[in-house]
Amino acid sequence: MSIQIEIIRKERHLKGFLNLPRHIYRGNPNWVPPLISDIKKTLHPQKNPFFQHAQMTRMIAKKNGKIAGRICAIHDHAHQDYWQEPVGFFGFFECIDDQEVADTLIAAAAEWLRQRGIKTMRGPMNPSTNDSCGVLIDSFDVPPVLMMPYNPPYYNTLIEKAGLAKVKDLYAYKISKDDIPERIIRIGDKIAERINVNIRPVIIKDFKNEIERIRSIYNQAWSKNWGFVPMTEAEFDHTAKDLKKIIDPQLAFIAEDEGQAVGFSLALPDLNIALKHLNGRLFPFGILKLLYYSRKINCARVITMGVVEGYRNRGIDILFYLESLRRAVANGYNWGELSWVLEDNDAMNKAIEMVGGKVYKRYRIYEMPL
Repeated sequence: MSIQIEIIRKERHLKGFLNLPRHIYRGNPNWVPPLISDIKKTLHPQKNPFFQHAQMTRMIAKKNGKIAGRICAIHDHAHQDYWQEPVGFFGFFECIDDQEVADTLIAAAAEWLRQRGIKTMRGPMNPSTNDSCGVLIDSFDVPPVLMMPYNPPYYNTLIEKAGLAKVKDLYAYKISKDDIPERIIRIGDKIAERINVNIRPVIIKDFKNEIERIRSIYNQAWSKNWGFVPMTEAEFDHTAKDLKKIIDPQLAFIAEDEGQAVGFSLALPDLNIALKHLNGRLFPFGILKLLYYSRKINCARVITMGVVEGYRNRGIDILFYLESLRRAVANGYNWGELSWVLEDNDAMNKAIEMVGGKVYKRYRIYEMPL
């Protein structure tokens, strides 16, 4: 049976692209429908500053006249310039359990990138490492936390049989208030006494200046991480505007040395616990449901943490984790996820394991030569 690929050129034609996951995950109790308005904004070239340095094409695959899969091909010039490598990406991949459909989608994305001089396709990125990325490869019986992907088990088989191979795994750690070894708490207290660094909560009233401090740290601390691309000022402001709506000031910290910001850590309430009940829509009753179910949130995700070079290996990361856990428990959170972490980021993996974190999910990034 032949598969037809259609390119989505107009925003008004996005409905089928956006609704496909509802059919794929129907009856799956672990899937959390994303807010449709958020996905639209992410995909919109005029509303997402990512597209100031990137192009993307959106495609659907039809089989027997019905939408059976979707994919995006992404050419990020910022990544290409930063790493000096002709790598492009695919993302927003969703597909029925049909190898022919998956093969056709991935081949179409590869061809679009090939025509632009790209030599390697990598993904999924939705649309970059600064957003959600990867394919879940285990723990399918556990719902995703905020801003992390979820997919059926068969996606890995579809992608691998289409010719892609693993390039990197990402770890998600789980930790609860009872997991922290007592000796690590004592070590943390000694570190705090030894180093001349002040760890303080983010000041929401000074949010604009705090964001500028955090952006500087972010782009320095991650500069050598695999797949990292510095965020532009417009991108960072765009992200910060969204995060400000859900941030818990008790879970966001900046480390300072004599007033100079040298590190930061951000944990967010797992809003997925509430979003699961909204069916992807805030209106007409979604906001009321969001307010109601937000009271039941008992998990937080440490979404990002970094220390600038020159201040690493002093234990600041340990202090960040311990302070996040202390504040989280004091504010009613029972457990947390620390994600994602590169499988070969030995320093961060070791630090998380020291404070009692255990890998409970893995996500995979694939690539293929073109």
